[in-house]
Amino acid sequence: MNVSTETTGKKMSGQLKGYLLLILLVIISWGIFKIITPGNFGSPKNLMSYFEASLLAAVGAVGFYFVMVMGMFDFSIGANIMLSAIVGCVFASRFGMGYFGLIIGAILTGAIVGLLNGAFYVKLRIPSMIVTTGLALIYESIANYIAGGVEQTLPSDLRAFGQMPGNLILAVLAFLVAYLILNYTKIGTYTYAIGSNEFVAKNMGIKVNKYKVLAFIISGAFLGVMAVLTISYGSSMVAVTGMASMSRNFVPTMGCFFGLAFRKYGMPIPAIIIGEFVINIIFFGFIALGAPTAIQDVITGFALLIIVTVTTKVAKGEIVK
Repeated sequence: MNVSTETTGKKMSGQLKGYLLLILLVIISWGIFKIITPGNFGSPKNLMSYFEASLLAAVGAVGFYFVMVMGMFDFSIGANIMLSAIVGCVFASRFGMGYFGLIIGAILTGAIVGLLNGAFYVKLRIPSMIVTTGLALIYESIANYIAGGVEQTLPSDLRAFGQMPGNLILAVLAFLVAYLILNYTKIGTYTYAIGSNEFVAKNMGIKVNKYKVLAFIISGAFLGVMAVLTISYGSSMVAVTGMASMSRNFVPTMGCFFGLAFRKYGMPIPAIIIGEFVINIIFFGFIALGAPTAIQDVITGFALLIIVTVTTKVAKGEIVK
């Protein structure tokens, strides 16, 4: 009983340290830009809008965490979001299925994309980055074909998930589902086991390939939810080709790295949510400064490299997945 109490106490202490670090990051990022540009940045109303924007990427990042914690990667995130949003919009408006079509169409499309990613990865046995890069081109082409080269606009009466409280309700439901899967199901247990040591997990009898495919499916489904929030928030989606969808990859990926970095504190999902908020504070801070987009991209790129370097440790001789 004493050992259990001590373990619980250490876990709580670790989580408290993690939350304090995240709150400190929020305060520092807000404080820097508030000092530099006090007039048009960081008011309570502004912060709420930053948080609303961060919910979109946080939902996708929470799903992507299932893939990344196993040591895999996905370069088709942006293509998945684009395709799922367009399919959901078509179901909702063109087929007259309303919110049901929007949600089911987007989530089902995202899950199917995840299934294809996982199946091709385990069957071809080549790095996930290469597989998903190639598939992203295919998903972009499919999205462009479905859209017919025309911007897909969600009707104004179907945009409840683009503002409070609809976006918050959908996001919280997604976070809750992710938390329950990670902490109270066999999928979550095996996900961490495979991520910790794939060889040992295989020797324990875990069907590694099965759970890798499941990780991609779960990630895809959450990206489908992100697609619903994205098209509801922005009201439309344009199909792009030539890997242009990759610009949508980086914000969810950066949030996911927050989850990996704070996993040691036992709080990956809260870290992703708050981490995406920090990223948005910085992003809108540069907008308030009037910084050119190129400068924003350079700093975002450097930030991503720093986060990757700090949170990813590759052992000698290990093959990058």
